Amino acid sequence: MLVLYGVGANATLAVVKVVAGFWGHSNALLADGLESSLDVVSSVLIWGALIYAGKPPDKEHPYGHGKLESLAAVVGAIFLIGAGASVAVHSSINLWHAFSRSEEAQLPEAWTLAVLVLVIGIKEIFYRVLMGAGKRVGSSAMQADAWHHRSDAMTSIAAFLGISIALIGGPAWQSADDWAALFSCVIILLNGAAMLRRGIGEVIDEQVSPELAGQILQIACQVEHVSSAEKCRVRKSGLTLIADLHIRVSPDLSVRQGHDISHHVKDRLMVSGLQLSDVTVHLEPEVC
Repeated sequence: MLVLYGVGANATLAVVKVVAGFWGHSNALLADGLESSLDVVSSVLIWGALIYAGKPPDKEHPYGHGKLESLAAVVGAIFLIGAGASVAVHSSINLWHAFSRSEEAQLPEAWTLAVLVLVIGIKEIFYRVLMGAGKRVGSSAMQADAWHHRSDAMTSIAAFLGISIALIGGPAWQSADDWAALFSCVIILLNGAAMLRRGIGEVIDEQVSPELAGQILQIACQVEHVSSAEKCRVRKSGLTLIADLHIRVSPDLSVRQGHDISHHVKDRLMVSGLQLSDVTVHLEPEVC
């Protein structure tokens, strides 16, 4: 639902910024509005992916549909990189035109600053709410969407600074908003690359973290008759984790006893609060 609210906010603010940029003679604000329109598409994709990723396993998808959430994070990161690159190209073109033309360009209207202050405040609120919810439930897609809001806020801050400098310095400083936008694009591209790497890592089943694997092994060893545990692998699937590990027990135990011990290990892990949706336990004889 938070992502859906973000879609509405992006659509509304995109229209506001495009209209304000056109009537207020601000290229930076106009480019910012066009970048926001890309966020609308990205947010819709992520919203749909989150709904589909929450579907339970079925005959065709025995492991569930969680990977779609990771794919949505990849798509969201690509949109973020694309938006940053688009603003960078637009700003570079404006700078080139500023250096090549001899006549003085029309300065932005002062009231566009008020529009930007409103946009920055709303975008930062959405960033904090979505990022907090994304970290709380472990959703890379929601965190990627949150960064779309933060990138929007950063480009709006750059536009605010640039317009302010242009208004104070006069026509000679009119290109200041484009220089500020280029600086913010570097931050946007770096964060987009980080989100893209994380999303791809989840798609190809990258190990979640050594610390989490250590926790799982420690919990497994607390089960009675388990002498040791090793070879723990953990992968992310949607908003949950899937793990498999090896435990060692006495070779003198019966098959039924070993089977029961494996189930005890799995049950202990499933209620451990580690967001595990499935655990596969491999049984091995203890080495004497």
